[in-house]
Amino acid sequence: MATATKKEFLFKSELKVNDFEHKRKISHAISKYNSAVADGKKQFANLEAARKISKNKKWEAIEKLDEKLLEFENKFSAKGGNVIWAETIEEAQQSILDICKKHQCKTVVKSKSMVTEEIHLNKFLEQNAIQSIETDLGEYIQQLDNEAPYHIVTPAMHKSKEDIARLFYKKLNTEANLSPEELTLVARKKLRSKYTKAQIGITGGNFLVADVGGVCLTENEGNARLTTAFPPVHIAVVGIEKMIPSINDLNLFWPLLSTYGTGQKQTVYNSIFTGPKQINEIDGPEEMYVILLDNGRTKLISDPKLRESAYCIRCGSCLNVCPVYKNIGGHTYNTTYSGPIGSVISPHLDNYDEQNHLSHASSLCGSCTDACPVKINIHGMLHYNRSLAKSNSTTDKNEKWAWRLWQLSMRKRSLVDLGSAAVKNKVVHKLFGDTWSKNRTDLKFGKTFKQLYKESKK
Repeated sequence: MATATKKEFLFKSELKVNDFEHKRKISHAISKYNSAVADGKKQFANLEAARKISKNKKWEAIEKLDEKLLEFENKFSAKGGNVIWAETIEEAQQSILDICKKHQCKTVVKSKSMVTEEIHLNKFLEQNAIQSIETDLGEYIQQLDNEAPYHIVTPAMHKSKEDIARLFYKKLNTEANLSPEELTLVARKKLRSKYTKAQIGITGGNFLVADVGGVCLTENEGNARLTTAFPPVHIAVVGIEKMIPSINDLNLFWPLLSTYGTGQKQTVYNSIFTGPKQINEIDGPEEMYVILLDNGRTKLISDPKLRESAYCIRCGSCLNVCPVYKNIGGHTYNTTYSGPIGSVISPHLDNYDEQNHLSHASSLCGSCTDACPVKINIHGMLHYNRSLAKSNSTTDKNEKWAWRLWQLSMRKRSLVDLGSAAVKNKVVHKLFGDTWSKNRTDLKFGKTFKQLYKESKK
C-alpha cells in the first residue's frame, strides 16, 4: 500500500509539473501574496523579536500542555460550555453526531476549518443524512467542485476567476463570465438564508486561550460570526496544539497570523468565544461545545525532535515559499495538510507507512524555516522524518540498494574514476532514464575531475 501511495504521488507530481497553466495560476497568486506580506511585515518594529517571543510562548504552552488544557476546560465549563475530549477521528465524529441527534439536526453551517477536513466531517455527516454547508467563499467553491482545499489558508488558490465563473454557471445556473464581485454576491445570496435555518454551527479554532477558557477565530468574511450567532448550537473542533497561555498573547499572534497568512496587518474579524450566550447577552448560541482533538498529536509532541511542529499556527507561509509545493500543488500530497509542514505532521497524524514518502518531497533548502513566523525548524524535521523512514525500513528496497552503491562509490576515489565516460553515461541513463532523462537533456560525462585537475597543473 505504501508503494502504491508513493507511486500515485509521483504520478500526480509529474502531471502538475508539466501543467503550465496550473503553474501560471499559482505563480500569480503567490506573487500577490509575496507583495502583500512584505508590506504587512512593516508593522513590526522588530520582526525577529516578535518571532522569537511567539516561539517562546508556544514552547510554554506545549511544554505545559496538560496543565493548560485543564485550565482551559475549567474556565470554559464555568461559563456553561461543554468540553469533549476526542482521542481519535472516530471519537470526534461520533461526538458531533450525538450532538446532532440530540438536537434533531438536519443542516449544519460551517466556517473554514482544516481540522474538520482532517476528520472528514462533511462526508461523515452526509453519510448520516445531515447536510453540511461550507460558508467560507473559498471552501464553498471547493465544495461545489467536490474538491478538498488546495491550500491551508487559500482553499481555491488554484482556480482563476474564469474557472470559478464556469463552476457557478455549471452548478448554480448563473450567467456566464460573471465578475469576481458578481460571483461573491451570488454566493452571499445563496448562503445568507442557510445561517438562520441551520440548527448547528460548526467552526474550528485558530487559538485556544488557557487563562480565559476561550476559542479564538480570525476571518475576513464574517461568515464565522454568522455561523456562531444564528444557530442555537455552536460546536468548535480544535486540535489540542492550538493552545496559547494568555489572552494577552493575542496582540502578538493575531498580527503574525494575518501578516504571514495573507499579508494583512490584521484580519477583518477577530472573535473570542468563552461559552454559550450568558444571561446578560442578547445573541450567541444557547449551547456551545468544544471538541479537543488529539488524533496523534500527543504522540507527535512526545518526540523531542518533532515537538516544534506543534507550534504551527497554520499561516501557510511555508507552502508559499516551497519550490516543491509551487510546482506540484496542494492536491498532489493527498493529505489534509500539504506543503512542508504538512509533510512533517501528516505521516504522524495519518498512516505513517503510507505517508512517509512526503518528507522526500522537499529540497531541504530551508526556505520554509526562514518563512515560519514562529521559527519552526521545518526542514530539520523533514530530514529527521527521512531518517525515521530509513530506520523503520519503509524505504523501497531498490532505492536502498541504489543509495548504498552510490555511498560506496562516492567514498572511494578509485571507484569514482573507474570506467570510461561512455560506460558511466550508459549506466546513468539506464538507472535514471525514467526520471531525470524523461523531461531533460541526457547527462553526459566527460573527463573526470582528477583528469581535469592534472591538466590544469600542466
